[in-house]
Amino acid sequence: MTGQLFPVEAGHIMMFARAIGDENPAYQGEGALAPPTFTMASAHYDPDYHLRPKPGDEWFGSGRGPGVMAEGGGGLHAEQHFEYHRPVRAGETLYAHTVPGRSWEKQGRTGRLLFSERITEYRDADGEPVVSAVTVAVVPEGPATRKDAR
Repeated sequence: MTGQLFPVEAGHIMMFARAIGDENPAYQGEGALAPPTFTMASAHYDPDYHLRPKPGDEWFGSGRGPGVMAEGGGGLHAEQHFEYHRPVRAGETLYAHTVPGRSWEKQGRTGRLLFSERITEYRDADGEPVVSAVTVAVVPEGPATRKDAR
């Protein structure tokens, strides 16, 4: 199987469930089920993940001022959709493969909005589909300006 390696670990599931405030006992122990949005945590196994702070590099999310999305950041997160082919369980390894999806534009109040999809397929070691995720990003074209400023 090819793609970005994503080991599904019981401790990782437990910490994810705690972070979202879900104490469901199904999310604990060696045979734990993963919460519905858990596969999004696979990005942290990607050494090139654009939102990960990197030693020696200024991090756009430091909170010291307005954030500036790093080059290639893809704009603002607009939507997320998941299709589950079966439950994700602790102890298995998934392989994530991401490809571009559709792109389109809409006219907003302050200009064009450019939308794009990224489709990530999570498969198990046998190559069987486990989860399909679609992320939609939006990039506003040009800065927002207020026409009625007084």
